[in-house]
Amino acid sequence: MTVQPIRVIVADDHPIVRSGIAALLSLADDIDVVAEAANGADAVALAQEHRPDIVLMDLRMPVLDGPEFDGAAATARIIETVPGTRVLILTTYETDDHILGAIEAGASGYLLKAAPQEEILAGVRSVVGGQTVLAPAIAAKLVARMRSDALPARPKLSARELDVLRLVAAGNSNASVAARLFISEATVKTHLLHVFEKLGVSDRTRAVTLALELGLL
Repeated sequence: MTVQPIRVIVADDHPIVRSGIAALLSLADDIDVVAEAANGADAVALAQEHRPDIVLMDLRMPVLDGPEFDGAAATARIIETVPGTRVLILTTYETDDHILGAIEAGASGYLLKAAPQEEILAGVRSVVGGQTVLAPAIAAKLVARMRSDALPARPKLSARELDVLRLVAAGNSNASVAARLFISEATVKTHLLHVFEKLGVSDRTRAVTLALELGLL
């Protein structure tokens, strides 16, 4: 059976950088760059037109039609209007506010442009596979930020729930978590549902980031 390539849109306001990212992705046999966007407004429009698997989104791009079309807000618009399309932030910006804003907007990952090429390619594949991807420097910033803020009471997660969440945070799929813990994939999903309920979240990305905030991981 022929496997369909991962369909990608690259959104970046710098033409040379955008072309370089697109060229890197195009070298992979399993990735197809279907469009390029120079700003947030174009990223939203092209995502709605092409319905890609993933959008690689820069954060700071020209705001042509109002503040709603910066990178983070464009991410939120895409998540809202193009079901099934994921967003991976790929940027040079790594302040706490940028990181949190992107994650709160619904991004499934946050990588820096300085990352090795293989890390970027692996990040695209992981996010499309339903996993969360955070560059080590980003994860460290999140931990430092969360520890400095006033935090709500930590929910009590069972030892097995913590095992599952740690493996999810490391980028493992449900199937991989199941294999590592010698449990069924259905059991992994059940544990994750319990984790979501205890943390008051609805997705894997927010579960991992909140667990980091609360010092659970």
